[in-house]
Order: sequence, then structure tokens, then C-alpha cells
Amino acid sequence: MSTNRNVTAGVLLIGDELLSGRTRDINLSEIAKFLAPLGVSVVECRVVPDEQDEIVAAVNHLRAKCDYVFTTGGIGPTHDDITADAIGAAFGQAVDVRADALEIIEHWYAKTKTPLTESRKRMARVPAEAILINNPVTGAPGFQTGNVFTLAGVPKIARGMLEDIADRIDGGAVTLSRTVATGGLREGDLAEGLGVLAKAYPDISIGSYPYFYENEAGEIVRGTNLVARSTDEPALAEVIEKLAELSRSVGGKPVIDPPDAK
Repeated sequence: MSTNRNVTAGVLLIGDELLSGRTRDINLSEIAKFLAPLGVSVVECRVVPDEQDEIVAAVNHLRAKCDYVFTTGGIGPTHDDITADAIGAAFGQAVDVRADALEIIEHWYAKTKTPLTESRKRMARVPAEAILINNPVTGAPGFQTGNVFTLAGVPKIARGMLEDIADRIDGGAVTLSRTVATGGLREGDLAEGLGVLAKAYPDISIGSYPYFYENEAGEIVRGTNLVARSTDEPALAEVIEKLAELSRSVGGKPVIDPPDAK
């Protein structure tokens, strides 16, 4: 059940491949977009290597600070998949192959006619008191331990797992986001006025996001999108009008909530 309180989430991205640049993360964006309509705002994200002490420290920091925590990565079949052990250590729970998780994996591999090796059975290692999270993509489940949801690192799998947790989230007020597009204006044209508005409306998040691209004629097109976010819809509407007025005052032609804002 949603309330008007501010509900927060932290995201922990786990994996040496993320820190090396070999793999580009998109899980943070997907998790944040999934949570927003549920009234949960992501307030912090950390990236840590495949080292148990680092994972434990980050999990304990985030679960103490946030209402919910989402981890991605490190629950596969290989030697460096140590997230389950780290979560168990953070919560003081034993970790071993659990019968319920193994049954799911056995059924999946039998259905797909794939050999169930000892390495693959590692994916059934789950903290003793964790609640399983369904994996509709590859079968091997994620798990929830307290307020921490442990998901796979592969984006398609992580996104599929999220569908099993929506009813476990007690969300708050939904944060709304609106945009004023100001083609032709740069941040410097708007900076002073934005500062004034930010002080006048301290409870509303106001950001400026410049862009530029080359059009078909080879010309550089520039602009700045002004984005305001708040749980207070009337106040947000008021700020959006103020942002449009600011754009006009410095020679802009503002477009409110453009469908194709860059």
C-alpha cells in the first residue's frame, strides 16, 4: 500500500567487469524506472568488485540507510559468483544449496534438456532465511533477505526478476517529473535564474541538462532541457511555468513536456 512518506532505495552493482569497463551497466536505470511508479526513489548507487568484504560493507551501509536495497551480479555458477555468501555474511545466515531453489533449477534444466552440473547447482546456494525471487528468463532464482533484493547481473534476467517483487514493496508518494525544453539556450544563459528558482522552491528538484547534436545540414543544434521533479503536483506545475518564463526572459522558445525531449 502506497503512502505519502518518502521511500528510498539503494542499488549495489557487483562485478569486476563493471569496474574494468568491460561491461556497461544498464541495471541502475532499469531498477530506478521500475521503482518510480511504485513510489520508491533511488538515492544511492555503489559499484564494488567481486570481493566479499567489499560487498558486505556496501550491503550493510545501504540497508541501514535505505528502505530497500537491490544488488545485481554475482549469483551465477562460477567461482567468482560470491554474492550469496556475502549476503549471508551481512545478515548472519548460513548459505548452502537449498532444496526449494534446487528443485526450481532441476525442473528448468530438465525442461530445456541441459545437463545440470555441479557448477550449475551453485545457483541454488541461498541464505537460510531468504525468500526466493522468480526468474522467468533462465530459471535460477534470485532471493530477498530482509530489505535486500538480490538479482542477476544480466540485465534481461534482472528485469524479469523485478516483476516478482512489486507486491513486496511498500511504496510512498510517487515522484513526478516534467520537462521544459529550451532549444538554442545554453546552461550559462539560464544559470542565474535557475539558482533563484532553486532557492525559492527548495522542496523541488530542479536540474538543467544541456545537449547538442549535428543535424542533416551539418549544423550543430544546441539546447538545454530543464527538468523539475516533485511529489507535489500543484507546486510542480507552478515551477514548470516559472521555468518557461525564465526561458522566455533570455530569448528562448520553451516547449513544456515535449514528447521527444533530448
